[in-house]
Amino acid sequence: LGQSLSNLRPEEALPVIVASWALNRRYWSHDEESILGAQTALANCLTKLGRDNEALVLTREIYARCVTIFGVSHDRTILSGANTSGCLLALELYEELKPMVRDQLLPAARRSLGADHDLTLGLNQSLAQALKANPASTRDDLFEADRIMQDVVQRQRRVFGPAHPETLHAEAMLSQARALLAQA
Repeated sequence: LGQSLSNLRPEEALPVIVASWALNRRYWSHDEESILGAQTALANCLTKLGRDNEALVLTREIYARCVTIFGVSHDRTILSGANTSGCLLALELYEELKPMVRDQLLPAARRSLGADHDLTLGLNQSLAQALKANPASTRDDLFEADRIMQDVVQRQRRVFGPAHPETLHAEAMLSQARALLAQA
Protein backbone atom coordinates (compact mmCIF):
# COMPACT_ATOMS: atom_id res chain seq x y z
CA LEU A 1 0.00 0.00 0.00
CA GLY A 2 2.72 2.45 1.00
CA GLN A 3 4.81 1.90 -2.11
CA SER A 4 1.80 2.27 -4.42
CA LEU A 5 0.71 5.42 -2.62
CA SER A 6 4.29 6.71 -2.69
CA ASN A 7 4.20 7.16 -6.46
CA LEU A 8 1.09 9.35 -6.38
CA ARG A 9 1.07 10.98 -2.95
CA PRO A 10 4.37 10.47 -1.15
CA GLU A 11 3.43 12.71 1.79
CA GLU A 12 0.51 10.40 2.58
CA ALA A 13 2.57 7.29 1.95
CA LEU A 14 5.34 8.22 4.38
CA PRO A 15 3.59 7.19 7.64
CA VAL A 16 2.45 3.92 6.03
CA ILE A 17 5.98 3.12 4.87
CA VAL A 18 7.47 4.05 8.27
CA ALA A 19 4.97 1.71 9.96
CA SER A 20 5.82 -1.07 7.49
CA TRP A 21 9.54 -0.64 8.18
CA ALA A 22 8.92 -0.74 11.94
CA LEU A 23 6.78 -3.89 11.64
CA ASN A 24 9.43 -5.59 9.52
CA ARG A 25 12.13 -4.80 12.05
CA ARG A 26 9.97 -5.93 14.96
CA TYR A 27 8.36 -9.12 13.66
CA TRP A 28 10.73 -10.22 10.90
CA SER A 29 14.08 -9.12 12.32
CA HIS A 30 15.60 -12.35 10.99
CA ASP A 31 14.55 -11.51 7.42
CA GLU A 32 17.17 -9.02 6.24
CA GLU A 33 15.73 -8.82 2.73
CA SER A 34 12.30 -7.72 3.99
CA ILE A 35 13.88 -5.11 6.23
CA LEU A 36 16.06 -3.85 3.38
CA GLY A 37 13.02 -3.70 1.09
CA ALA A 38 11.04 -1.64 3.60
CA GLN A 39 14.03 0.61 4.27
CA THR A 40 14.52 1.13 0.53
CA ALA A 41 10.85 2.07 0.14
CA LEU A 42 11.31 4.62 2.92
CA ALA A 43 14.43 6.09 1.33
CA ASN A 44 12.68 6.32 -2.05
CA CYS A 45 9.68 8.06 -0.48
CA LEU A 46 11.95 10.55 1.29
CA THR A 47 13.67 11.27 -2.03
CA LYS A 48 10.31 11.94 -3.67
CA LEU A 49 9.56 14.38 -0.87
CA GLY A 50 12.85 16.20 -1.47
CA ARG A 51 14.27 15.04 1.86
CA ASP A 52 17.52 13.95 0.27
CA ASN A 53 19.69 14.28 3.39
CA GLU A 54 17.51 11.80 5.26
CA ALA A 55 17.33 9.52 2.23
CA LEU A 56 21.13 9.59 1.94
CA VAL A 57 21.55 8.32 5.50
CA LEU A 58 19.23 5.40 4.75
CA THR A 59 20.72 4.59 1.35
CA ARG A 60 24.21 4.48 2.86
CA GLU A 61 22.98 2.02 5.50
CA ILE A 62 21.23 -0.08 2.87
CA TYR A 63 24.31 -0.18 0.65
CA ALA A 64 26.58 -1.16 3.54
CA ARG A 65 24.16 -3.93 4.58
CA CYS A 66 23.88 -5.21 0.99
CA VAL A 67 27.67 -5.35 0.66
CA THR A 68 27.81 -7.40 3.87
CA ILE A 69 24.93 -9.74 2.99
CA PHE A 70 25.20 -10.17 -0.77
CA GLY A 71 28.72 -9.01 -1.68
CA VAL A 72 29.82 -6.12 -3.89
CA SER A 73 28.89 -7.73 -7.21
CA HIS A 74 25.28 -8.68 -6.45
CA ASP A 75 22.70 -6.80 -8.49
CA ARG A 76 20.85 -5.70 -5.34
CA THR A 77 24.07 -4.24 -3.93
CA ILE A 78 24.78 -2.40 -7.17
CA LEU A 79 21.22 -1.05 -7.26
CA SER A 80 21.45 0.15 -3.67
CA GLY A 81 24.76 1.82 -4.50
CA ALA A 82 23.12 3.49 -7.49
CA ASN A 83 20.40 4.81 -5.16
CA THR A 84 23.10 6.21 -2.89
CA SER A 85 24.83 7.85 -5.84
CA GLY A 86 21.49 9.40 -6.85
CA CYS A 87 21.20 11.01 -3.42
CA LEU A 88 24.81 12.20 -3.57
CA LEU A 89 24.12 13.74 -6.99
CA ALA A 90 20.95 15.45 -5.75
CA LEU A 91 22.87 16.89 -2.80
CA GLU A 92 25.75 17.93 -5.09
CA LEU A 93 28.25 15.84 -3.14
CA TYR A 94 30.31 15.24 -6.27
CA GLU A 95 33.63 14.53 -4.59
CA GLU A 96 32.06 11.67 -2.63
CA LEU A 97 30.10 10.36 -5.61
CA LYS A 98 32.99 10.13 -8.05
CA PRO A 99 35.18 7.58 -6.21
CA MET A 100 32.15 5.55 -5.11
CA VAL A 101 30.87 5.17 -8.67
CA ARG A 102 34.24 5.05 -10.44
CA ASP A 103 36.08 2.73 -8.04
CA GLN A 104 33.35 0.58 -6.46
CA LEU A 105 30.08 0.47 -8.37
CA LEU A 106 31.11 0.60 -12.03
CA PRO A 107 33.72 -2.19 -11.82
CA ALA A 108 31.21 -4.42 -10.00
CA ALA A 109 28.41 -3.55 -12.45
CA ARG A 110 30.56 -4.23 -15.51
CA ARG A 111 31.72 -7.55 -14.06
CA SER A 112 28.30 -8.75 -12.91
CA LEU A 113 25.81 -7.12 -15.23
CA GLY A 114 27.85 -6.19 -18.29
CA ALA A 115 28.65 -2.84 -19.86
CA ASP A 116 25.35 -2.70 -21.76
CA HIS A 117 23.06 -3.23 -18.74
CA ASP A 118 20.78 -0.28 -18.01
CA LEU A 119 22.06 -0.03 -14.43
CA THR A 120 25.67 0.11 -15.62
CA LEU A 121 24.74 2.76 -18.18
CA GLY A 122 22.92 4.74 -15.48
CA LEU A 123 25.97 4.64 -13.22
CA ASN A 124 28.09 5.93 -16.09
CA GLN A 125 25.61 8.77 -16.57
CA SER A 126 25.75 9.62 -12.85
CA LEU A 127 29.54 9.80 -13.02
CA ALA A 128 29.42 11.98 -16.12
CA GLN A 129 26.85 14.26 -14.48
CA ALA A 130 29.03 14.63 -11.39
CA LEU A 131 32.06 15.41 -13.54
CA LYS A 132 30.30 18.10 -15.55
CA ALA A 133 28.11 19.62 -12.80
CA ASN A 134 30.88 20.09 -10.25
CA PRO A 135 31.91 23.77 -10.15
CA ALA A 136 35.47 22.60 -9.42
CA SER A 137 35.59 20.49 -12.61
CA THR A 138 38.75 20.70 -14.64
CA ARG A 139 39.02 20.49 -18.41
CA ASP A 140 40.15 16.88 -17.95
CA ASP A 141 36.95 16.17 -15.97
CA LEU A 142 34.89 17.61 -18.82
CA PHE A 143 36.82 15.48 -21.34
CA GLU A 144 36.11 12.42 -19.23
CA ALA A 145 32.40 13.29 -19.00
CA ASP A 146 32.31 13.69 -22.80
CA ARG A 147 34.07 10.35 -23.32
CA ILE A 148 31.72 8.58 -20.90
CA MET A 149 28.62 10.03 -22.54
CA GLN A 150 29.85 9.14 -26.04
CA ASP A 151 30.15 5.54 -24.90
CA VAL A 152 26.75 5.60 -23.16
CA VAL A 153 25.00 7.08 -26.21
CA GLN A 154 26.58 4.49 -28.51
CA ARG A 155 25.55 1.62 -26.22
CA GLN A 156 22.04 2.95 -25.66
CA ARG A 157 21.44 3.39 -29.38
CA ARG A 158 22.46 -0.22 -29.90
CA VAL A 159 20.58 -1.65 -26.89
CA PHE A 160 17.47 0.54 -26.70
CA GLY A 161 17.30 2.08 -30.16
CA PRO A 162 17.76 5.69 -31.28
CA ALA A 163 14.23 6.86 -30.39
CA HIS A 164 14.13 5.45 -26.84
CA PRO A 165 13.67 8.11 -24.11
CA GLU A 166 16.83 6.93 -22.31
CA THR A 167 18.83 7.30 -25.52
CA LEU A 168 17.42 10.77 -26.13
CA HIS A 169 18.24 11.77 -22.55
CA ALA A 170 21.81 10.48 -22.95
CA GLU A 171 22.18 12.42 -26.21
CA ALA A 172 21.05 15.59 -24.42
CA MET A 173 23.61 14.95 -21.68
CA LEU A 174 26.30 14.45 -24.31
CA SER A 175 25.36 17.78 -25.93
CA GLN A 176 25.57 19.50 -22.54
CA ALA A 177 28.98 17.96 -21.87
CA ARG A 178 30.24 19.11 -25.25
CA ALA A 179 28.90 22.64 -24.72
CA LEU A 180 30.67 22.85 -21.34
CA LEU A 181 33.86 21.52 -22.91
CA ALA A 182 33.67 24.15 -25.67
CA GLN A 183 33.34 26.89 -23.04
CA ALA A 184 36.25 25.61 -20.94
